Amino acid sequence: MQCVFVQFRCTPGKTYEVATAIYDREIVSELFSTSGDWDLIAKVYIPDDADVGHYLSENLFDVPHISRTLTTMTYKAF
Repeated sequence: MQCVFVQFRCTPGKTYEVATAIYDREIVSELFSTSGDWDLIAKVYIPDDADVGHYLSENLFDVPHISRTLTTMTYKAF
């Protein structure tokens, strides 16, 4: 499994609605509300046989009221 972090910027006033929709899909391992430029951050495990971009697009990025995303790939450090 490949671990990625995805940050979400939501349409103003829709963050809770977006968070609920993301959580209901049971795709993310963890989901947090954040301060700063982004509204939410999710930890997502991508199956080894899946393309990261396609997987996220097909499973998360079609949630209404997401205005922007930032995906951070992770790599084993040790």
